[in-house]
Amino acid sequence: MTADPVLNVVGMEVKYHTRIGTLTAIRNLNFSISPGEIMGIVGESGCGKSTVASALMRLLPLNGEISAGQVVLNGRDLCKLGSEQMRLVRGREMSMIFQDAMTSLNPVYNIEKQMTDVILEHTPKTEKSKKKAFDSAVKMLERVGIPDASTRIKNFPHQFSGGMRQRIMIATALLSNPSLLIADEPTSALDVTLEAQINDLLLNLRDERQTAMLYITHNLGVIAQLCDNVIVLYAGSIAESGSVYQVFKNPLHPYTEALLKSIPSLNKNAEQLYMIKGMVPNLFEKHSGCLFAPRCDYANEKCKKIVPPLVNHGESRVRCHKYPEAGRVMNEQPA
Repeated sequence: MTADPVLNVVGMEVKYHTRIGTLTAIRNLNFSISPGEIMGIVGESGCGKSTVASALMRLLPLNGEISAGQVVLNGRDLCKLGSEQMRLVRGREMSMIFQDAMTSLNPVYNIEKQMTDVILEHTPKTEKSKKKAFDSAVKMLERVGIPDASTRIKNFPHQFSGGMRQRIMIATALLSNPSLLIADEPTSALDVTLEAQINDLLLNLRDERQTAMLYITHNLGVIAQLCDNVIVLYAGSIAESGSVYQVFKNPLHPYTEALLKSIPSLNKNAEQLYMIKGMVPNLFEKHSGCLFAPRCDYANEKCKKIVPPLVNHGESRVRCHKYPEAGRVMNEQPA
């Protein structure tokens, strides 16, 4: 029996309103994440990965809005919640690990203050206890590998290394045992050794708690090691999605294929390193046809004029005219 999804995103559209016009950053985004599943989102800078994370947390800037669709977490549409209701959801039902811990941890307060405040904020008044909050914070710091946690919890963020700060942020995000954890490039500022340690930690915590995770990165190697399913995002739309095994074994979309060809390898020399031509399109400009067509090695006149639909192909979904008869048109609905 399959468990109900923790998160179900249906037809989500995100717009930014600026002085020069309105930009649609995310178009008709659909996916779901089940308990214990890690869903990856991968793509180049400017494809909308971090916008997805901010939208799910309802932390878009003032000029941003979820203009269409639903974000259903544990059966509730977050788009219908007021700001006060949403504030209670953050940290309790869903948490986020940001890219740079030093910009997320407050340098003015020590770690004890920042962690216990999170616990006390989401604890009923009748059960609030600073001693219990302190003990819970220390226990979680120990769980994520902070040595001598009961002493070091008194330290300030600048007194920890980059890897330790990232562990502290993970510990803080998990304090209320959220059902959904969003990680927005949590290891991009770390070296490869620390990156591997942090990702192993996330895997272990997922296995222990059956937490649903959304992992956002530009690193396909991390996606391969960590995630169960993956969304390849291009210019705010799904280019391809499916299980990590299927997408990496048999990439369907030319963009996915190009990303995989761009990965450096010990078997390639400098002359053989593949580079995707061109850049992610400016979404303020008007475009016709497939947004990847100007960069695609397989593009034809149809690609330049008609936007391809998202269709089923085997166990994956793909948006490309190469697969016109690949199953029914998905009508942008989740697989």
